[in-house]
Amino acid sequence: MKNRQFSVCVFCGSRNGASPAYAKAAHEVGAAIASQGWRLVYGAGDVGLMGAVANATQAAGGDTFGVIPVHLMNREVGKRDLSRFVVTENMHERKKVMFMNSDAMVVLPGGVGSLDEFFEVLTWRQLGLHEKPIYLLNTEGYWDKLIQLVDHAIAEEFADRSLRKIISVVGAVPDLMAALCKFRG
Repeated sequence: MKNRQFSVCVFCGSRNGASPAYAKAAHEVGAAIASQGWRLVYGAGDVGLMGAVANATQAAGGDTFGVIPVHLMNREVGKRDLSRFVVTENMHERKKVMFMNSDAMVVLPGGVGSLDEFFEVLTWRQLGLHEKPIYLLNTEGYWDKLIQLVDHAIAEEFADRSLRKIISVVGAVPDLMAALCKFRG
């Protein structure tokens, strides 16, 4: 990992959400990734939090790798000025390409698509298919109910307690960056 560029996959919303803090955090994440000389891997959209994280990465001189399925090119405004821009046939292929080109996974606030991406990489990790860290950036407590749901599944014995250790919850961008730097070594 140290002999090649470290890549951080960011899953996040194609909307800005109700709180301005979400877009602010997305901007901070993008700028911080670039400041470390890391590569942003994300969904290639130019709208919502996706656009915020990518534009901030680019503004700070960072490398960007975007992956978008053909059917979302117009809806998510495919951002073609990225360092690398990949168009896939479907959502499953998108997630696979993003995952395969990343060293760590970060989930910012988002909707059902972000939840789908989170649960897929979480399931793969639980099954031992990878060892990549998974971070939830819990801006303004956005993911509190998701964390409660995971804890509920554990309490009701539908998931092992080890599941909770797979998910790293961080409250602010500096905490996220510290965790990523520690993992990076």
